Amino acid sequence: MRVLVPLLFGLVGFAVLVSLGVWQLQRLEWKEGVIARIESRIGADPVPLPAAPTPEADDFLPVTLEGTVSGAPLRVLGAWRGGTGYRIVAPVETSGRRVLVDLGIVPLETGALDLGGTALTIEGNLAWPDETNSSTPVPDGETWFARDVPAMAEALDTAPILVVARTVTPNVAPTPSPVGTDGIPNSHLGYAIQWFGLALVWAGMTVFLLWRITRRTV
Repeated sequence: MRVLVPLLFGLVGFAVLVSLGVWQLQRLEWKEGVIARIESRIGADPVPLPAAPTPEADDFLPVTLEGTVSGAPLRVLGAWRGGTGYRIVAPVETSGRRVLVDLGIVPLETGALDLGGTALTIEGNLAWPDETNSSTPVPDGETWFARDVPAMAEALDTAPILVVARTVTPNVAPTPSPVGTDGIPNSHLGYAIQWFGLALVWAGMTVFLLWRITRRTV
């Protein structure tokens, strides 16, 4: 009995930790599938901007449009791929409607950009970034701290549609920073290794405890 209870406790703990590691491997397989599907969609041939795109059906959809910048852009401060800077989100008039276009990133020292009336041909992807949370600062004039599509659309009087540019013709000051899968967290392999490592430690501690118990009963 002195050995049975620790043995059962050790086996149950080992099984739980191993099952958590297996679950993380299953999550890894699922996440890699999601990322592969997103990358496949991002790289597809662009289509004309849909009349009424939705996040559920059209997130990451490659699109092309021609339009004219029809107002002062907003600047979104943040740390992006390539460093810290401002994303320039401008209202663009295209085919009788106004949409938001993320033209790319400019360095922090860049002053106000006068893009009004600039005619552009844009290829990019529809996106609805989820960058806001309870700690996101409120916008400060033209400077924002997250790409909040509904709020930006209201501020610039556009449809709640954001196109993140991949190419912009002619070239303007911002450097395009197209959508990608870099920001999708995928740490499941590391978590799996941690759980399996804890399972081995647990097994080792159980064996050591059983050895101590048997030594005392000899």
